[in-house]
Amino acid sequence: MTPAGVDRLLAEARRHLDRLDPGAASAAVAAGAVLVDIRPLPQREREGEIPGAVVVGRNVLEWRLDPGSAHRLPLADDASRPLVVVCSAGYASSLAARTLQLLGWDATDLDGGFQAWVAAGLPVEPCAGPTPEESGAPVPVRD
Repeated sequence: MTPAGVDRLLAEARRHLDRLDPGAASAAVAAGAVLVDIRPLPQREREGEIPGAVVVGRNVLEWRLDPGSAHRLPLADDASRPLVVVCSAGYASSLAARTLQLLGWDATDLDGGFQAWVAAGLPVEPCAGPTPEESGAPVPVRD
């Protein structure tokens, strides 16, 4: 099997997404969508955060948002809410959003990522600090 290459992988993921520009992403959140920020702590500390976004590390995203996972976040108990995934520039978020679609979510991503959000003049706040998981706290197991 010949590897697809990252450009083909990204194109395939995006074929399934209705990517949102910053204004549309903001409107989606106002209508009930959840913004999921997958950027690592050093990026959030450097760039800031979008108010109200749920921070979920990319390396644990599937386990935290799989409704059947014992390690899911409470957010995953209501898989009817649309998700808008955000990374820094809009590449990793496309791959993550497609993976969440395969888990059953109505998911897409922010075209241009956090950088596009900032360029559009939308609200940003300083990083709130590490998530409990980033601080090394144990992840609760749920039924």
